[in-house]
Amino acid sequence: MNEESQFCLDEAHEGMQTVLIHFEKELHKIRAGKASPSMLEGVRVDYYGTITPIDQIANINTPDPRQIVVQPWEKNMLAPIEKAIMAANLGFNPQNNGEILRINVPPLTEDRRKDMVKKARAEAEAAKISIRSIRRTAMDDAKKLEKDGTPEDDVKILERDIQEITNKHIEKVDRVLEVKEKDIMTV
Repeated sequence: MNEESQFCLDEAHEGMQTVLIHFEKELHKIRAGKASPSMLEGVRVDYYGTITPIDQIANINTPDPRQIVVQPWEKNMLAPIEKAIMAANLGFNPQNNGEILRINVPPLTEDRRKDMVKKARAEAEAAKISIRSIRRTAMDDAKKLEKDGTPEDDVKILERDIQEITNKHIEKVDRVLEVKEKDIMTV
């Protein structure tokens, strides 16, 4: 395999890995009934006029599976953090005791679990679409290499390799989704 072919294959593989990493991060945001600091990952707080991720201005812990504790590094940030959590519309109602914020994570109902599974499947489908899009771009690049003088046999091998890494990444998405579905549906 020549240098251009290898570059094309490496680029497709890297792109698909990035999609997989993004997919896994998105699944972490879908809660499975257990409290997790990642549930607050998208929350941004007005920190003296700068919109800042919550984990950069507070410690976030889960002392038990049903509770998240947010302890700001500065006491005067309690109210802005509480406001930001409410504004994030996560369905949480933080309790402010003047020192920390306690967030009780309610157990998921059966309907809510099914909604979460649907959300996870939608994320998986979006990841697969992105992977296929990367495959299509890589296949187009392979065809350009053929036009630029790369032997047809080399291009066929490259196309086969691109399809193989595509299949492997789609399988990984399916396995990750399967684990997440089990996690969500476990009461």
